[in-house]
Amino acid sequence: MLNCDDASYQAWWPGVHLQFHTVRRVTGDVGNVVYMDEYVGRFRLRFHAIVTVVVPGKAITWQFIKGVRLPGKLTLRLEDQAEGVALSHVVEVGFRGAGRVIDAVFRFWLTREFANALDEHVRTEFPKLRDLLRSRAATPGNA
Repeated sequence: MLNCDDASYQAWWPGVHLQFHTVRRVTGDVGNVVYMDEYVGRFRLRFHAIVTVVVPGKAITWQFIKGVRLPGKLTLRLEDQAEGVALSHVVEVGFRGAGRVIDAVFRFWLTREFANALDEHVRTEFPKLRDLLRSRAATPGNA
């Protein structure tokens, strides 16, 4: 996910995952800027984000940006388990401190319908990623 490219992202879920690529890369990856374009149910998400946290093999956090850093983050966490890796997908939106009074505005965009669509999207996309990675691992020359 730190070395993202459109072709790999599209292969993961054709027609739904449209673009995911690095716009600006920095040494160490914290500070990389990415662009993502995908469908989540009937919603189309297009955004830039900056990598704010990297724990190799454990977690990546992107903060949404639109000229400035926005009060929204996406975190992927990985946890090794006996049968493989458990992956969690956490979206956090809102201000801390006094800015929290503005958080109600986000409900205009982050509706229950969107939350349900995002839950369904994640339940579908991660098994697709598992299958894609297994098929690539089984291909000769991809050890």
